[in-house]
Amino acid sequence: MLAPNLTLRQKRCFREIPMLIDTIPKRAARPPATYPDYMPAKSKKQQQAAGAALSAKRGERGKSALKGASKSMYDSMSQKELKKMASTKRKGKPERKTKKS
Repeated sequence: MLAPNLTLRQKRCFREIPMLIDTIPKRAARPPATYPDYMPAKSKKQQQAAGAALSAKRGERGKSALKGASKSMYDSMSQKELKKMASTKRKGKPERKTKKS
């Protein structure tokens, strides 16, 4: 029941709202991503390697200066992905990720 102190025009608007809501198209469900948009570095070394690969992608240093992980990151990741990984905060990260046995 509507409040008695509303005007006739306000009452009419409140009655039409449920009908208008039904006419709004529903958003399509988004397909699940295969990997997250943001991949933080797991260690300080990984973050440093991403920074080195990013500087090579930008042309600030040569590709020949890259070694190991930074070289593979250069080949396999986009500049956007490298920037996200290189900008990871180092606080609380281990120096190197240990291998599980």
